[in-house]
Amino acid sequence: MLRYLTAGESHGKLLNAILEGMPSGVPLDAAMIDADLARRQKGYGRGGRMKIEKDHVEIATGVRWGKTMGGPVGLIVQNRDWSHWLEKMAPEAEHEGCLEPFIRPRPGHADLPGILKYDHKDVRNILERSSARETTMRVAIGAVSKAILANFGIRIVSFVTEIGGVSVSVSGDYAELFEKAEASEVRCPDQEGSKRMMAAIDDAKHNGDTLGGIFEVVVTGVPAGLGSHVHWDRKLDGRLAGALMSVQAIKGVEVGIGFEVARRPGSKVHDEIFYNREGSKLAGGYYHGSNNAGGIEGGMSNGEPIRLRAAMKPIPTLTKPLRSVNIETKEPLEAAWERSDHCAVPAAGVVGEAVVAFEIARAFLDKFGGDSLQEIRRNYDGYLEQIGKG
Repeated sequence: MLRYLTAGESHGKLLNAILEGMPSGVPLDAAMIDADLARRQKGYGRGGRMKIEKDHVEIATGVRWGKTMGGPVGLIVQNRDWSHWLEKMAPEAEHEGCLEPFIRPRPGHADLPGILKYDHKDVRNILERSSARETTMRVAIGAVSKAILANFGIRIVSFVTEIGGVSVSVSGDYAELFEKAEASEVRCPDQEGSKRMMAAIDDAKHNGDTLGGIFEVVVTGVPAGLGSHVHWDRKLDGRLAGALMSVQAIKGVEVGIGFEVARRPGSKVHDEIFYNREGSKLAGGYYHGSNNAGGIEGGMSNGEPIRLRAAMKPIPTLTKPLRSVNIETKEPLEAAWERSDHCAVPAAGVVGEAVVAFEIARAFLDKFGGDSLQEIRRNYDGYLEQIGKG
């Protein structure tokens, strides 16, 4: 079973992760992971932290001479800003009190429920871990997951379709959309739409505000049969939706046409089935006339591209703070402001790719799993041969 844990704080010494269940023989090096870490740090509307951190992963365990060995893969990313927080975030008790407590919780953040749950009198004990800085390691884990899937022609891409109410409608080849998105500062494949989104971000920044938006993640090359209809916790769409909802600031997820299914009659929703013996091997020759289901039916992949959309709320840290309460005196005051972004939707799309990649890799190994890449290849090829005879 593929699983992982992350650890570390936003201004702590480092971030790390352990990925267990990796088969042996998967090509992997730091440059593959660093490429996605760099993508996560880009995007119009990012704040000053991105000018400090230039994330680089150290593969500490589980890889020898460019290939996984079958043991847990350990990953480490150092926080460059740690040099300014040596005492402020030190584990030693002797440094307690060197930094004034953070007592003004921010609306929309983990601050208030966190201090209530964990019985803290300093919000920093919550915000350091709840920070989206944690997604650095999830992007690293996602890059390793992509390295598994790439051996079987599975690719995960993302692009932004809306920021601050400025939306675009995109269609066409997903690889081309992805290339156009990567050339855009807001990761939107529509050039004119990108300009309007950037203007909206500029307005929000001028007004001391923040913006959210919507990004889409598409997975191509997925064979039919990942996931299961048998038990609720094996349903692929449930696992993918849960993964995306676990990303900081994500408040909604759609699969396929999502909420639009509630507005159409069944004849305009369900994807008709066809067959061509020379058709896609991923579904044994079967294919659909449309893909409203987003590549998932009955909790299982059906051979079509998997399409997911996620809605990100505006970042809660505002330069013109909202009203809050002093947790010591209970007096009303303005919420605190920490260095932050005005818009992080482009980066959230990269994080979305990562968590989707992990869940697809997990479902893939559930179906075709083995201890080595070679064994998985045999299982995969045998399955495609089997469904092709149906």
